Parts: sequence; C-alpha cells; structure tokens
Amino acid sequence: MLRALYTGATGLKAQQTMTDVTANNIANVNTVGFKKDRAEFQDLIYQVLRVAGSQAGGAAVLPTGLEIGLGSRIAATKKDFTQGSYIETGRTLDLTIEGDGFFRFTLPDGTIGYSRDGALTLDGEGNLVNNSGYILDPAITFPADAISVTIQTDGTVWVQLPGETELSQVGQITLSRFVNPAGLQAVGSNMFRETAASGAPTDGVPGEEGFGTTRQYFLEQSNVSMVDELIQLIIAQRAFETNSKTIQTSDEILGIAANLKR
Repeated sequence: MLRALYTGATGLKAQQTMTDVTANNIANVNTVGFKKDRAEFQDLIYQVLRVAGSQAGGAAVLPTGLEIGLGSRIAATKKDFTQGSYIETGRTLDLTIEGDGFFRFTLPDGTIGYSRDGALTLDGEGNLVNNSGYILDPAITFPADAISVTIQTDGTVWVQLPGETELSQVGQITLSRFVNPAGLQAVGSNMFRETAASGAPTDGVPGEEGFGTTRQYFLEQSNVSMVDELIQLIIAQRAFETNSKTIQTSDEILGIAANLKR
C-alpha cells in the first residue's frame, strides 16, 4: 500500500483540527477577555531506509540518508495572551486590566480560577462576582446603602455612604501572574485554572511590581483579528484540498497498478 494514502490522511486530520481551532477563535470574537488559540504542527515519525553517514563500501560514507516522513499532527494549541482592545462601557462595575495579570475568582469547588473578564456585578449579598456568579478573591462586599462606587487604578475599592462626604474603602482587588500563562488550562466561562505547566501564581497589587493597572468603566475585548482568522481559514482550506489531492493521486496510482494485469 502506498504510504501517501495514510500520510495524506494525517494531513487532513491536522487541517481539520486547525479549522476547529480557527472556528473557536471566530466564535469568540465578541467574548470579553477571550484569548485566541494558535495551532502548532509537528511532523510524525520517519521510516529510515538508509542512515546518513553509514558505510557505502570501502572508505566511502553516505553523505545523506534516505528517510520518508509519515505525515503531520497538531502538537499543541497555545493561547495568545496579547492585550485585547478596550471598549468604554460607562458601567460602574466594568473593569479591565491594563497590562499583565488576571482577576482571581473562587470557583464552586472552592479552588481559584483566573480570568481577564472584568464584567463584574453584585450578588444578593452584595459580593462582587462575575457573570457566572463566582466571587472575586479576595471577596469584596458592598454596603446595601452605598451611593456610588469608585475603583482606583491600584485596585482599591471605595464607596460613598449616605450622609458622608468622605469615601470609605471596602476592599482591595489583587491580581495574579504566571511564569508561563500559555500553560494555563482553559475551562470555559472565560476562566483558566493553574497547572504544573503554568507554574504557581504570583499575587500582587495592580500597578506594582509589573502588574497591570485596573481601569473602571472599561472592558477588554477579545484579541481575535477577523482578518487573521479568515486568512488562517483560507490556508487550512487550501492545505486540506492539497492533502486530499495526494490521496486522490495515490488512489489513481493504485488503480493503474491494478489494471496492469488484464
């Protein structure tokens, strides 16, 4: 059987996965804080028919080998954590990170999740939560009679209470950073989990020690570029088409061989 049949099939599968990754990026173009994925390819094992450097008779040495590759596969999908553009919403509890860092949230199982999505709101007890109801960590609780809310660029949260002219601090937003954010596990709902590949988080105050600053009334949009994704789709489509041609050509060669005997 021709190797090209199976080699072409691996290319089809890899390009199909590439299309899946691109489709997910496009689907999340309007998702707040979404970070696009990039598929990375890897060649498969090689069938070595002749080893480079082996003896060719006498003192002669073969200068090159004879190796036939057996296709490709998707080796990894990597998150691109470049900054997305900002959109001004004018909403009091919308918050974005200008620079490095993640918001921290307490997940339902008690562990900590990390997100760039700063579309915050209040739950029935006055806790600052995200759209999934996950409480910001450390928790910040607002008085029920608070008149206004001010969140500074250093993450301090202030409220004005009835009859008072001075603002009262009710909490401090902290951020987390990772040595390898590409190693974070995406778990949906705009949330990431720490893994051994990401390393342990380093927590800090916005604006200090390399952490980004917090901006009230703004949200970070996804970093997906529709133009780039459409180009990736075209490339994947053409690569898929060409791989299918190798299978078609191999099949035609087999057909010719089968018809040699009449």
